[in-house]
Amino acid sequence: MNEYEEVINAHYDRKDLGANILEALEKAGKDVRALAVEDLAPIEEFHIGGRKPTMELARLAELSEGMRVVDVGCGIGGPARALAHYFGCEVVGVDLTESFCVAASLLTERTGLGHKVTIRQGNALDLPLEDRSVDVVWMQHVGMNVHDKAALFHELRRVLRPEGRLALYEVFAGIKPAEYFPVPWASGPELSHLFSPEEIQKSLHNVGFRIEVWNDVTRASADWFRAAMEKTMKEGPPPLSRGILMGPEFPIKASNVLRNLEEDRLTVVQAILTLAPSR
Repeated sequence: MNEYEEVINAHYDRKDLGANILEALEKAGKDVRALAVEDLAPIEEFHIGGRKPTMELARLAELSEGMRVVDVGCGIGGPARALAHYFGCEVVGVDLTESFCVAASLLTERTGLGHKVTIRQGNALDLPLEDRSVDVVWMQHVGMNVHDKAALFHELRRVLRPEGRLALYEVFAGIKPAEYFPVPWASGPELSHLFSPEEIQKSLHNVGFRIEVWNDVTRASADWFRAAMEKTMKEGPPPLSRGILMGPEFPIKASNVLRNLEEDRLTVVQAILTLAPSR
């Protein structure tokens, strides 16, 4: 494991994560021996908005039965399981953090989706997949930890079949620099690699991607965060929350994301791209 991988693992790693998730689910009245996909929805979607933006992105990408998808930065496997369950896709989830991969495999087996979802530990810059082996590359809130965007996009292109699709739901730089830390993806600015939407579009174009859909959903993201925080202040923390993944600093991380969004320091984009035909 190189220095970059060690730093990322140190940031995200949670000891006994799988056991802690099962304990929280059991306390919430779930049957942990046979979990339903929706039992996990409150904790497994490690991005702004939860399950809803995952379903929206899947529909925009026109996912269908039998498609092979790689979920890059899959976390504990929430979107991967959703794509398999609701859209019939065969999904390979790849994540750099060992504890996430262990928990993802455990939860995938407990939901009965082991025949559809495979979890592999790996780096987004060196995916454990063959060339041209997937129909769709899926990435939600991952690129913020990758500085070399050109290398990242080249690797995503490598594993895509001709005219394959890239589905993104990502956080980019805002008009002003992100100022408030920690946030879920970084304890400080040294781990947060945000580029402007214009820079990202240029980098994607240079690698050979063509934009089909590009939606700025920053305001909706801020509204979702604000409503979630107000509900928590009024009703208290829910029994199942992303705090299990983010640790005791979860409330301040969430608050800082909202401040950055409200002050135009972050941009959130939902996008579908295709590989341009070879010249």
